[in-house]
Amino acid sequence: MSPQNPAVVILNPYSNRWKAKQRWPEAEAALRRAGVEFELFEMQGPGDGIRLAEQAARQGYIPIISAGGDGGTGEVLNGLFRASSEGVLGPLGVLPLGTANDLAHNIGLPLDLEAAAQAIAAGKTRRFDLGQANDWVFHNNSAVGLEPVVTQWNARMVRWKGLLRYLAAALRAIASGPRWEARLKWDDCEYAGPLSLTSVGNCPVTGGLFRMAPAADPQDGKLTFVYAYAPSRLKMLSLLPRAINGSYVNDPAVHQHHTTRLSIELNPGSPIQVDGELRSEDLTRVEYRVLPARLDILGAW
Repeated sequence: MSPQNPAVVILNPYSNRWKAKQRWPEAEAALRRAGVEFELFEMQGPGDGIRLAEQAARQGYIPIISAGGDGGTGEVLNGLFRASSEGVLGPLGVLPLGTANDLAHNIGLPLDLEAAAQAIAAGKTRRFDLGQANDWVFHNNSAVGLEPVVTQWNARMVRWKGLLRYLAAALRAIASGPRWEARLKWDDCEYAGPLSLTSVGNCPVTGGLFRMAPAADPQDGKLTFVYAYAPSRLKMLSLLPRAINGSYVNDPAVHQHHTTRLSIELNPGSPIQVDGELRSEDLTRVEYRVLPARLDILGAW
């Protein structure tokens, strides 16, 4: 990498089942037309986006542009955080080439590649909060319990496409009937007892379909989390369609809170997803906290 070049694009070719790789020429042409000069680096496997983003940030590239989906953008974000764990990160540009593109939907980034490239070229930023789960920072959502079990099923369902895959994975996860004993502690309260899911949102929508933390606002200096216990598969299944519009939080079995910190202890261990990517298959403790006003994102503000 040469510090003389003003921008770096980090491409996750696997995003949207390799469609990001197929669409890269379209995205490249849009950036060229917008007058954005850049070097391209392609992720070669899981974790590579972290390394590339950290290296680019340490060498002074501005901006760093994530081309892919939410998982790839999450890796880029963690690379920026490793390069500078204090102060504001970014500016970060986003070329939405993923399946759900949750970040773009949640904060109003352009989904059209021409418009996204023009927004990056314009250089206007808006500042957003970040979340942190143990050592991982996230822009959108993290969860333990049922939601990452859905992520596990989603990864297995290679024949399904797009958002239908998320819905089918949710049905399979519910059918498996997972349950945990948990202790949750947050700013002003705590809970101990059985648990089906805990979803922690910096933004409201995850999986392109579900408003898991419908009251979340990525500029309010808080994380919004939801925890619930459904004693039967039928009860959990009844909550699923209401999770799409967020009204499931009105059910007595579901609780939504705002906090700056959240600690969770689980028995047995649970998988954890961070921005849609599995980061552990068997976690017994996780510490969440908000990082207020820590990321500048380029957009058509």
